[in-house]
Amino acid sequence: MNKHQWVKEFSGAVTVCDCEGIIIEMNDQAVKMFYNRGGNKLLSSNVLDCHPEPARTKLKQLMKQQQENVYTIEKNGIRQLIYQSPWYVEGQYSGFVEIALPIPDSMPHFVRDTGNAIL
Repeated sequence: MNKHQWVKEFSGAVTVCDCEGIIIEMNDQAVKMFYNRGGNKLLSSNVLDCHPEPARTKLKQLMKQQQENVYTIEKNGIRQLIYQSPWYVEGQYSGFVEIALPIPDSMPHFVRDTGNAIL
């Protein structure tokens, strides 16, 4: 990931594929997260091959319809927010990005529609 260095050591795992599903970028955390599946050797492979059914079919449909998908998981006692979304260049669909963020055991939740938001 040479274009945007901030993402290289970002604490969330960022995996980017093109519109054909070919993985074109992974940050350090994504390489670490997918180490058992090949790590950076996943670059140039198809993201669909990394997902078992029924997740594979769902992701294929999301990519085709250019829809986002947001959910949480827990794996090995670690909770994560998974955010999958299409990405665009000058309005042209260019692929899909997945961001996996660790969720702490407890965290504040703020309702910001009151006009009195405090950070």
